[in-house]
Amino acid sequence: MSEAEDRDRGEDRDHRDESRGPDGGRDRGGAESRPAPDATEPDEGSAKPQSDEARSAFSPPSGVAPATGRPNRAEAEDDPQVTSEFALPEGFVPPEPPDTDTSATTTSAFSLPHTYDARNAPSAFTPAEGVPVLRLTKEAPWQDRMRTMLRMPVAERPTPEAAQKHDAEEGPAVPRVLDLTLRIGELLLAGGEGAEDVEAAMFAVSRSYGLDRVEPNVTFTLLNISYQPSLVEDPVTAARTVRRRGTDYTRLSAVFQLVDDLTSPHTDVSLEEAYRRLAEIRRNRHPYPGWALTAANGLLAGSASVLVGGGVAVFFCAAVGAMLGDRLAWLASGRGLPEFYQFLVAATPPAAIGVALNLAHSDLRASAVITGGLFALLPGRALVAGVQDGLTGYYITAAARLLEVLYFFVGIVIGVLVVLYAGVQLHASLDPDVAVNAVNKPVAQLLASIALSLAFAVLLQQERSTVIPVALNGGVAWLIYGSMHFTGEISPVAATAVAAGLVGLFGQLLSRYQFASSLPYVTAAIGPLLPGSATYYGLLGIAQNDLNDGLLSLSRAVATALAIAIGVNLGSEISRLFLRVPGTIARKGAKRTRGF
Repeated sequence: MSEAEDRDRGEDRDHRDESRGPDGGRDRGGAESRPAPDATEPDEGSAKPQSDEARSAFSPPSGVAPATGRPNRAEAEDDPQVTSEFALPEGFVPPEPPDTDTSATTTSAFSLPHTYDARNAPSAFTPAEGVPVLRLTKEAPWQDRMRTMLRMPVAERPTPEAAQKHDAEEGPAVPRVLDLTLRIGELLLAGGEGAEDVEAAMFAVSRSYGLDRVEPNVTFTLLNISYQPSLVEDPVTAARTVRRRGTDYTRLSAVFQLVDDLTSPHTDVSLEEAYRRLAEIRRNRHPYPGWALTAANGLLAGSASVLVGGGVAVFFCAAVGAMLGDRLAWLASGRGLPEFYQFLVAATPPAAIGVALNLAHSDLRASAVITGGLFALLPGRALVAGVQDGLTGYYITAAARLLEVLYFFVGIVIGVLVVLYAGVQLHASLDPDVAVNAVNKPVAQLLASIALSLAFAVLLQQERSTVIPVALNGGVAWLIYGSMHFTGEISPVAATAVAAGLVGLFGQLLSRYQFASSLPYVTAAIGPLLPGSATYYGLLGIAQNDLNDGLLSLSRAVATALAIAIGVNLGSEISRLFLRVPGTIARKGAKRTRGF
C-alpha cells in the first residue's frame, strides 16, 4: 500500500471521530450533541409525565433496550413511571399460602365426597354414548302419550317420529294436515269429549304427519291450531268453529279409532285415506232408529221410577210421560226452537201425568212418576264434561259447559214448576214429606239400575258391543251406593261420590283395554246416581211457597251432581296414576298457586 493511500485513510478516520459527541453518541444532524442527563439525577424542571402514546403497546417497555432486548435493571428500579398489569398495587399484601396440612377438611367442587367408594362407584351422570333421548313407549295408549307431551314445554318435548311416512322427502302439505286435525277435533268436541282429550287427539294427528311445533287450543265452540316450522319462519294458524252438537258415541268411537290408526306406525293411512275415512264417519247413520230412542226414553223413566219406590203401574205411567215428552221435544227441534225450550216442553208431560194421578185420588205414587221423567232429562253428560274440564285446567270451557247445564236445568225447572203450580191451585195433595221415607228394594232396584243404564246407552247412540258392559257398570254403581247408603247409613252425597269414582275407574280401564274414549263406558253408567228425586222435591217445595225446604233440596241435588262429576274424574285419574304402562313418563300437572 502507498503512502498516499495511508494518509487518505487517516484523514477519513479523524473526520469520523470529530462527528461524535462527547458521550460517544453520534449526532445525526452533524452538530455537536449534548450529553444525556444521568438517570439517577433527573432534571426537575424538564421532567413531565409520559403520555398514553409513550406507554403504547407498540413501544418497548421501560427497562428494555431497543437494540439488544436486555433490561436495564438500574433504570427499571429507579424510574417512577414503570407500570405493569402484573404488578401488585401499592399497599396490597399478598395472602399467605394455604396450610398444606392433610388433616384439615378442605372442600372443592372437584374433590370427591367423603362417602365416595371407588369399588362401589355410581354410574356416570353422562354415559359414554350420550344422554338418552326421552321416548314414550308405543304400548301406552295415545291419549296418555299425548296428554303427557301437551303438559311439557315445547323445548322439552321429544322429537316426533312420523308414524305416517308418505311423501317422506317433502312431507304432506301443512294446511291440509292442519285442516284434517281441526275436522277431527270438531267431531270430538261436538260429541261431548273433554277439552283436554280433544287437544290430545289434535296433537296426535299433527305429530303423526311430522308436525312437531304445533299448539292446539280448544274452547267451548272454537278450535285453533298453530304450527311454526322453525324459530325464524312465520307460523301457520287455522281455526274452526263448532256450530252444532250431537250425541253419537258410535261416531266418537270411530274417530278415536281413526286417531289410533294414524298414530300407529304399523297402520298405513295416507292423508287422502284419512280424509275419506273421516267423510264416512260424518255420513254414518245412527245405529238406532227414532222409535228405538223414544222407547229407550220410556224405559229410562220407568226404571228410574222403580228406583224411587214405584211399582209396575208407576213404571208404565212414567214411561208414557217420558215418551210423550220426547216426541214434543222432537217437534220443537224440527221447528228450530233452541234446546232450552226443548227441555221445557219435554218436562211437562211426566209432571202432568203425576198431577193427574194425584187429582184422580189414585194409589199410585205421583212423585215417582214425576221423578222418573226428570231422570230422562237431567244433563248428566254435560255436567260430567264441564266439571272434568274445570278440574283439568280448562276453565273457560268448563264455565261455558256448566252455564249450558244451568240453562237446561232452568228449562226443566220452569216446565215442572208450571205444572206443579197448576196442580197446587187445583188442590192436588202433593206431599214432599215422602222424600224422607227412602225405599229399599235391593233386587228390584238393582235390576232397574241395569235397565236404566242400558236405556241411557241407547240414547247416547253407543255401539252395540258396549251396551252390555255399560249396563253392568251401572248396576255395580247402584250396588255400591245402596250398600253404603241403605246398609251402612252413610250420607247419600258421600255414597254417590264413591260409586261414581268406581264408575270412572272401571270406565277408564275398559277404555284403555279398547284404546277408545272413556265417555261411552262412564256416562250411561252414572244414570242411576243422578239426583232426580232431590230435584223434584226441591221444585215441589218452591211451588208450595216453602222456599227453605225447596232450596235445601235443590242444594242437595247440586251437591250430588258435583259429587258424581268429581268422583268420575277422580276415578279416571286414579287409574292413570296407579295403572300406568311401564316405561311411560309422568304427566305433569299445574302447580298450586298458594294463594297468590
